[in-house]
Amino acid sequence: MSVDRHLAEIAREFPDWTIWRSDAGRWWATRHRSLSQAEREAGCAMTIDADGPGELRTRLEDQQRRSARFRGR
Repeated sequence: MSVDRHLAEIAREFPDWTIWRSDAGRWWATRHRSLSQAEREAGCAMTIDADGPGELRTRLEDQQRRSARFRGR
C-alpha cells in the first residue's frame, strides 16, 4: 500500500489528529487541541511518532484509550 493511502486511512480513523510522514521516514501524529494538565499526567501526548503506519495506529489507539475518560469534561 502506498504512503499516501496509509496516511489517508489513518487520518480517517483518527480525525482529531493530523497525520504525516517526515522526510526521514518517521510517521507522526499531532492532536488538533490542547491537553489539560490531568490528561498530560495520564500519559496523553500532543504529538507521537512511530517507525511505520502499523505502529502509529497502535500508538494512536493507546492515546484514544488514555483520552477516553476525559471526554465530555
